[in-house]
Amino acid sequence: MQHKLLINGERVSGEGEKQPVYNPATGDVLLEIAEVSAEQVDAAVRAADAAFAEWGQTTPKARAECLLKLADVIEENGQVFAELESRNCGKPLHSAFNDEIPAIVDVFRFFAGAARCLNGLAAGEYFEGHTSMIRRDPLGVVASIAPWNYPLMMAAWKLAPALAAGNCVVLKPSEITPLTALKLAELAKDIFPAGVINILFGRGKTVGDPLTGHPKVRMVSLTGSIATGEHIISHTASSIKRTHMELGGKAPVIVFDDADIEAVVEGVRTFGYYNAGQDCTAACRIYAQKGIYDTLVEKLGACGGNVKIWCAG
Repeated sequence: MQHKLLINGERVSGEGEKQPVYNPATGDVLLEIAEVSAEQVDAAVRAADAAFAEWGQTTPKARAECLLKLADVIEENGQVFAELESRNCGKPLHSAFNDEIPAIVDVFRFFAGAARCLNGLAAGEYFEGHTSMIRRDPLGVVASIAPWNYPLMMAAWKLAPALAAGNCVVLKPSEITPLTALKLAELAKDIFPAGVINILFGRGKTVGDPLTGHPKVRMVSLTGSIATGEHIISHTASSIKRTHMELGGKAPVIVFDDADIEAVVEGVRTFGYYNAGQDCTAACRIYAQKGIYDTLVEKLGACGGNVKIWCAG
């Protein structure tokens, strides 16, 4: 099982404290992985910064080819990724394999195409004798922090657009669900130049803080809780880093008295419990009009009681 990280094109072990990684469906410890040290965080960022000098100047065609190769190897190893995601997240294997892996592959292929459509805009002569022009340039090193509900999917959304634009990335998956990201590190190692992708492991306080606060990091991208987003914005404010925050939330459902109650119950069952309800669009915050309230509560209670708990084997 995966336990090595990726720093400057080399798969290495962490030098910090070991952390257990669980199967949440059973409570079993799958393995223990050592966090990266502060020195390793610094090495990863500096490797990304050094790689940016060349990667940021590559052609869109070259970047697209790398992304397409990565998409292909993810597709070829889809069963392996799905099994890791199932065991580490406790989600059904068929869900990981049929719903998530094809979408993850498509993310990399989509941004491979997008890499070749990053057009600049000519703005004309706003000052006599001079032509003003807007061009799109990569930022440099992007620190990306992915969540635990869709570990590989969100890693894909962090990596693909940043790489397509010519940035280099230091990715920290959730310390709870790192296994698919570490498998991705193994496969990406031979596709991208050393330092373009670096994948670390560790907790927010020990790894996330030194990563997001590093002076050579130009942008921080987080998918996570509101509290974590607030912390990162505050933590990075003095260095004026760009931030991209996709923070937690729950989708509201508004039910009026004339609603089709059976359709409401089925909709809440489907969209509220999908992925164990661990979804920012999970339909689990319900506002019901008084006339339908009691019946809706009764039917939703009965529906919830029939949901089967699946155990990863």
